[in-house]
Amino acid sequence: MLPESPPTNCKRTLLPFVGCCSGFLQAQRTSDGASRGTLERHPGTQCTDCWLTCGVRVLVTGAFGFVGTAVVRRLVMSGHTVVALTRQPEGAQLPASGAGEVEAGETETVHGDVRSFKMMERLAATVDGVCHLAALTRIRESFARPGEYFSVNAAGTAAVVSALLCAAAAQGRPGRLVLASTAAVYGQAPHSPIAESTPVVPLSPYGASKVAAEGMALSAASHGGLGVTVLRAFNVAGAVDGRTDTDLTRIIPKALAVARGLEPVLEVNGDGSAVRDYVHVDDLARAFVLALEQSSPGEGAVYNVGATAASVASVIESVSRVSGGGPIPVKHLPPKPEAASVLADTARIRAELGWEPRRSGLDEIVADAWAAGR
Repeated sequence: MLPESPPTNCKRTLLPFVGCCSGFLQAQRTSDGASRGTLERHPGTQCTDCWLTCGVRVLVTGAFGFVGTAVVRRLVMSGHTVVALTRQPEGAQLPASGAGEVEAGETETVHGDVRSFKMMERLAATVDGVCHLAALTRIRESFARPGEYFSVNAAGTAAVVSALLCAAAAQGRPGRLVLASTAAVYGQAPHSPIAESTPVVPLSPYGASKVAAEGMALSAASHGGLGVTVLRAFNVAGAVDGRTDTDLTRIIPKALAVARGLEPVLEVNGDGSAVRDYVHVDDLARAFVLALEQSSPGEGAVYNVGATAASVASVIESVSRVSGGGPIPVKHLPPKPEAASVLADTARIRAELGWEPRRSGLDEIVADAWAAGR
């Protein structure tokens, strides 16, 4: 499914609400559930201070996912109002925050498909920025379903970018976009740690679809229509408010499932010495907030997000230690031709955004995921 073509004329006579302190929202509910509002306000661009002090409206696509719910939580904690877009059926509610940070009225839910340009255009006209996380994310699955991966990941991003450009034209100010991407864009990188300047040579349809999405977003930034930040996440794990990753194709969820007796054995390629980079989902969510708040109109930036180097064997030891259930049953398979170490060089995001991991110690990542699944 491809997004509908944007109209040739995206101009509007009334400026939509953009969350700035210079206007007041008069909201109406449309037939598709999207919130729409119009107002007359003073001309000029949105004041930067509102991002840091007043709070603004932010659209989060993929808001009900593992990372999406953590991003919604962090945005609301930072004082922003969130429009949460999900493909889940009508009636589904955004998972509540166990810590109580996400209160009623600070989020609104919209049900729909990110590939629909008409829906994205309506939503983009009512928000100040977008955190775009809606995507298919399984590398192995992408080989069996490449068309669907490109449809959701690339065409979906095209709809988001097109809608934001139309909103920017109507409002006379650049929009802001933070795009969730992945270390899979690097493929078999020639060295580690991997810097953002490393050539992208994806080895899977998933990685290729994300390269295409990045290219569209960064191109829009280079032409002045958007401020774009791409976050290339490495291995995201942990949990926030009882919500954790349940994808058993990933080592930490699979090892925890084995520790709980839900799976018989953990299969490991080789001797378990391969080292990968892990980051707590809450630390990644903070990176989204920082990136959105510090976005520069007309500029594009790419950042790696990783935190803790750990071997497969170390992950297994941590799961055993945290679960308290003794050794994890492991079946060693023949090694595959893969890099011995894949780590993120995070110097850029630390220097430019001031981001630092706070919860990404291996045992804390594992302990949070373990507690969420109990």
